[in-house]
Amino acid sequence: MNVCLWGPAVQSESARAASRAEARFRIDAPNSRRRAVKVIALDSQSERIVERLAQSSWAGAVFLTAAGGAPARGERFSISGWLADLAGHTKNLVGEIDSADHVVMIATAGEKLEAASIIGEACSLKQVMTTALVLSQASTGDAVLSQSLAQLRPWALMLVIASAEDYIADMLAALRA
Repeated sequence: MNVCLWGPAVQSESARAASRAEARFRIDAPNSRRRAVKVIALDSQSERIVERLAQSSWAGAVFLTAAGGAPARGERFSISGWLADLAGHTKNLVGEIDSADHVVMIATAGEKLEAASIIGEACSLKQVMTTALVLSQASTGDAVLSQSLAQLRPWALMLVIASAEDYIADMLAALRA
């Protein structure tokens, strides 16, 4: 005996979602609050990319750099002294994260990315979503890429490998930066 489970008695999820009965649950107004996205370059190569990206029009993104890197172990450190905007003005990491909905770290495979741990830990404490976008050229070896990913993985809820700068711009647009 053949039994048909698909027919007039069983609606698809999309048909049910489009029904008049489900319409009362829809929100037709756009999100009224802009997203505050902080885009942070972690190294000197990604800093140049972030500078170019910042010249485009964005909804609510703030572009920063930590390209100076995190301090060496045992070196005196201030959490408010190493993050900067693109004009070179020093920014307080905790203050920037407090005002963020999402932090996007831009990195270049093969570079020193220690700043990701400081930024990521602060984001974890403040419960701010993190994404890391890693630019990897075709000539980048697997071992180099793996090492970079290992530095970022503990601190990024989403980790994306990008093969071109355009892809990074597209990802920022998708994240509503």
